[in-house]
Amino acid sequence: MDTIHLLIFALDGTRYALRLDQVTRVIRAAALTTIPHAPDVVLGILDLQGEVIPVINLRRRFGLPERGIGCEDQFVVARTQKLALALHVDTTEVVCEQADGGVVPADEIVAGTRFLAGVTRTADGLVLIHDLDTLLFPEEQAQITATLEQVERG
Repeated sequence: MDTIHLLIFALDGTRYALRLDQVTRVIRAAALTTIPHAPDVVLGILDLQGEVIPVINLRRRFGLPERGIGCEDQFVVARTQKLALALHVDTTEVVCEQADGGVVPADEIVAGTRFLAGVTRTADGLVLIHDLDTLLFPEEQAQITATLEQVERG
């Protein structure tokens, strides 16, 4: 049976995960440059070693209470099939290994769940696994891509 590696992180007391093969790195939260007319889900952009990366507000995307970026917060830098993103999270916890069969597809639990690839159980409880490629709506992704192209052109 195949295993998958997951980076577990917390957001507003709930544990989430991303497949580790999508994660580039985890960094401490930093000051952002805001972008006029960016989609609501974009907090701003970050210059990470010469690469301009949009930072996504997961709280807004998931309907959680809003709060500013704190000193202890982190950004999980990850790649969708088309673009690099940074996700603003409260904390990252661990990298865990799960048997592929230990992940229950989200639709088998609740039909129509958006943004989730599945759910798994760890010793510390349930973890919701994100589907990074569905996190942005197509029009948001197009708008972000166009904005990043404008920023890079100067």
